[in-house]
Amino acid sequence: MSRTAHLRLPFFDTAHRAFAEELDQWAAQAVADIEGDAGSDAKHGDVDAACRRWVRALGAAGWLRQCVPAGYGGAHDPLQSLYLVIARETLARHSGLADFAFTMQGLGSAPITLAGSNEIKSRYLPRVGSGAAIAAFALTEPEAGSDVAATSTAARRENDHYVLDGEKTFISNGGIADFYGVFARTGEAPGAGGLSAFVVDAGTPGFEIAERIEVVAPHPLARLRFKSCRVPLSHLIGTPGEGFKIAMRSLDIFRAGVAAAALGFARRALDEALSRATTRKMFGQTLGDFQLTQAALADMATEIDAAALLTYRAAWLRDVEGVTTTREAAMAKMAATEGAQRVIDRAVQMFGGLGVGVGSVVEHLYREIRPLRIYEGATEVQKLIIGRDLLKARN
Repeated sequence: MSRTAHLRLPFFDTAHRAFAEELDQWAAQAVADIEGDAGSDAKHGDVDAACRRWVRALGAAGWLRQCVPAGYGGAHDPLQSLYLVIARETLARHSGLADFAFTMQGLGSAPITLAGSNEIKSRYLPRVGSGAAIAAFALTEPEAGSDVAATSTAARRENDHYVLDGEKTFISNGGIADFYGVFARTGEAPGAGGLSAFVVDAGTPGFEIAERIEVVAPHPLARLRFKSCRVPLSHLIGTPGEGFKIAMRSLDIFRAGVAAAALGFARRALDEALSRATTRKMFGQTLGDFQLTQAALADMATEIDAAALLTYRAAWLRDVEGVTTTREAAMAKMAATEGAQRVIDRAVQMFGGLGVGVGSVVEHLYREIRPLRIYEGATEVQKLIIGRDLLKARN
């Protein structure tokens, strides 16, 4: 069966399916060429280099055009969520690092796409879409993760500059990005109302990579430090005090993509489990002949299909209906990441001891999926978003 057969749904048209088929074929070849022998346990230097190669390759092949708007080297204006989820699901099935490289180009530049001046858009977005510049999204802080309103990094205005002081942590692409979308407190109002967004170029005096961070699914990640970092007034994104809104709109666009990445990991795990079930000999029959195995496979396939429908719905509503999909994207992210964790865990169980051996496909998937239940809003936060939105709609 085609690896894109699941796109034969009313959410998608012929162009979507052709995009998926072409990307799937390209990614299958690109994994070997780009990642080579780096392996899943490569040190940061190897991962950094592989991530840079993915960005360049994705840009050269035209796939990053989905991450920036038309008019600045992109494919669509506004960005199309259905293409974004197709890209992430397809890439994640082949390589978690490829998916990471793709989505960070979009998320890292999203504040500019949403609220940047024409000058800022022209300066950064074409390079993002071509893969010539690597983007990062710097929101999380040591004491401000899910609670964005607790952001303490400060930006005070001095004549034609803003001066930034503070720290960000767990910043994806930290250490390799050419520019960072940074959110800091400018004080127009208490809490969320007092945040603003800025573009900060790597190498700006007063900005440094304080620490590189290693996690279970290796990718470029760092703690950033700002100490009297002077940013030109022209690098303010949007208006003062608009930062929280820009951050939330950026995450809303790409949150369904997190669900799509989880689907890609889960589909690969199911493929591996089916292969194992049909080839592993036990007690005179194959593993797949046992009813317990068949029940597990049924649960895995059903979890994937249910999460896929939620994911595609969220993307379709945003693209076609043009509505805000905060609740729907949160549902998709929660269902897909939690479901994928269960799917991959069952796949590991089917492989037995081989499943926990470092370097096996399912072991790698096990480490890839775990952070997605936290990144871009933990599952518990998604539940709060859904519940509050339901109550708000009721009133």
